[in-house]
Amino acid sequence: MLNRLLESTHYLIFVAVLGSLLAAILILVMASIAEVQVIIGILTNIWATDKEVKAFSLALINIVDYLLLATGFYIIALGFYELFIDDKLNLPAWLIFHDFDDLKSKLVGIIIVVLGVNFLSNAVSWHGEIDIIGYGAAVGLVIAALTYYLSIKPKKNKPGDEE
Repeated sequence: MLNRLLESTHYLIFVAVLGSLLAAILILVMASIAEVQVIIGILTNIWATDKEVKAFSLALINIVDYLLLATGFYIIALGFYELFIDDKLNLPAWLIFHDFDDLKSKLVGIIIVVLGVNFLSNAVSWHGEIDIIGYGAAVGLVIAALTYYLSIKPKKNKPGDEE
């Protein structure tokens, strides 16, 4: 009886799948609306000053950051679903998760890109009020640590690879 109960609890992860999917959808919709607003702003202000172009650029960089976050939540939803509920989704090969390490690797990659885009956003909007070098060094150290984490993970043999 306890075995059956424990075996059926993997469906509890469905709550995490739904939450992550909902977060991805909401962030994607909000970012898309913001992107349309920025594009309309650009098109209605063709003769923008350098300052306005910088503001538009910064807004678009921030939108990319949100889109990356939405992608991260989407990948979390897919990964949890594949790992705990049903692994027979029709997805591209790069979105197939065989174990939790596959999911973590994808997420670490997204985190690295989000950190880089976030730093770019701060660098573009920088006016000397914060220590950008210290902030950049901290972001760089986190990215280096995450990259190191990815590099030391044991490589798995894919079907067809020779040992």
